[in-house]
Amino acid sequence: MTPQDMQARIVRYGDLRPCKTAFIDAHTPGSDQKENFTIIGGGVSESPDQHVHISLPHGFNIGAAGQPPKCRNSLHNHRTAEVFFVLKGRWRFFWGEHGDAGEVILEEGDIFNIPTNIFRGFENIGTDYGMIMAILGGDDAGGGVIWAPHVIKDAQAHGLVLGENGKLYDSKQGVSLPEGVNPMPLLSKDELAKVDTPTPMQVVGGYVRRYLDMFALTQSGKPCKVIGERGIIRDRPGFEVDFITRHCATSQKHSHDRPSVLMPMRGHWRVEWDGGSATLAPGDTMSVPENLAHSAVPSMTGEASLYHVISTGDPAGATWTGA
Repeated sequence: MTPQDMQARIVRYGDLRPCKTAFIDAHTPGSDQKENFTIIGGGVSESPDQHVHISLPHGFNIGAAGQPPKCRNSLHNHRTAEVFFVLKGRWRFFWGEHGDAGEVILEEGDIFNIPTNIFRGFENIGTDYGMIMAILGGDDAGGGVIWAPHVIKDAQAHGLVLGENGKLYDSKQGVSLPEGVNPMPLLSKDELAKVDTPTPMQVVGGYVRRYLDMFALTQSGKPCKVIGERGIIRDRPGFEVDFITRHCATSQKHSHDRPSVLMPMRGHWRVEWDGGSATLAPGDTMSVPENLAHSAVPSMTGEASLYHVISTGDPAGATWTGA
């Protein structure tokens, strides 16, 4: 594969194109400063304004959220997996219909495999613009977002209406619901009762892993299997996530029978393949084609780490077991 072909599969951090109207809370005070990025796949955006950098199916979606300090993403639910790792800043993740069932603070490099069927939200509690990278299960990302009822009500008060077709309509732009399209109905009490509300111990103990702990595990000379059937988070959400550092990186080329994705966290990484090479920096995202022999090693001294994602072909279904 030529370098030109591969360049089309590399999304540089500095070239990310944000969408500021991606979701229903885009006008709600406290959430109106956030930016959403759709890197690989269509994601779960409700706005036609989103820009998809790489549309090739991978079996999962890659996205990102960028927010200034004190900006939050409103409480919502997904039918498929949602995994975040913190690229920049300090973030508070919270859950429950009103966000008061539990919370956890994540630092740079930490990863959170958020269980499905719980309302979740997140907030930048750092002192500068922050960025979190997201992996969503399935090529269709589960068909959208399920919002907590109060989020939909707040959005309507600020001019945004979500149609039952999953699309947003902005009255501030003179757009109203089309004829025959009703507003998205609020969840009933019976439906809300079926949403899980796990304890902080259940969520933090089972679904959060810390950067420094994973970094230490790679000093054995092997990648840290973060999410997978044999991972330190034992789950099969439709993809696997590995954590790789210079302690376990190898220049020996290998290939996969499915597309894979490289997402540097620290340092610069030189990726070589049969036909060319490229250097990746933190925040860059690279899609590696199936059956392409390649390698990835740090190109400079100092700390170096990256996340590797590959589809497993499992259904991108529920991860929460109630354990």
